[in-house]
Amino acid sequence: MDENWIPSVGKKRKMRYQNNIVKKPWGYEYLVYENDECALWFLYIKHNHRTSMHCHPNKTTGLTLLDGAATVSFLSDDYGLDPMNKIMIRKGLFHSTCATDERGAWVFEIETPVDKYDLVRLRDSYGREGKPYEDESFEYPKEDACLWIENPTDNKPVVHDFANSKLTIVKVSSVDFFRNISKEVNIMFLQGGIITEYGINVAGAGDVVSIKIIKELIEVFKDIREETIVMVMEKND
Repeated sequence: MDENWIPSVGKKRKMRYQNNIVKKPWGYEYLVYENDECALWFLYIKHNHRTSMHCHPNKTTGLTLLDGAATVSFLSDDYGLDPMNKIMIRKGLFHSTCATDERGAWVFEIETPVDKYDLVRLRDSYGREGKPYEDESFEYPKEDACLWIENPTDNKPVVHDFANSKLTIVKVSSVDFFRNISKEVNIMFLQGGIITEYGINVAGAGDVVSIKIIKELIEVFKDIREETIVMVMEKND
């Protein structure tokens, strides 16, 4: 099958977003990382602006606030985010993110499975209710300062300083890696994951999990998939 074919909408996308920024009425977003299991996007949301109240019927998303401040709203309640706070959003759950810091909000959004067109907008401050994802007329070339993440090679971690955060991308071959982390950090799984002895994912690609929870998990689940890659996220000192 053509890799650019999108089954959910029965159309081709012209490009895979690696090279372009998508302009939004609330700011902008662009692709940071992608593989067959998940895609990671960076969002900048301007102060007092918000994304639409939307859901993703077929994919799970995870939001991590890198810098600034934000409120994630659902149809019935709100959840405030400070830097390095994260929240996982199940399939079909309507949500909206508003920047509450004067500087705005710097956000990571990871999705699995990969499908940018899996989007339903219920309400929107900019008249996009019921509209699909933005077409190519909203795209413009990335700038040199845009982040792009590559998988580590030769088992050497890749480190990025970005949005007042330290991001370390590393291959993990044993759950002992997590035992050796002493700081309170969040772990984003980009590939592979922690599994039961009979092969079921406990934490896998697309999940964002605090190291505290991971240390609890690995007391029982001691196996890890081959070629597991994670991103350790922490605030810059």
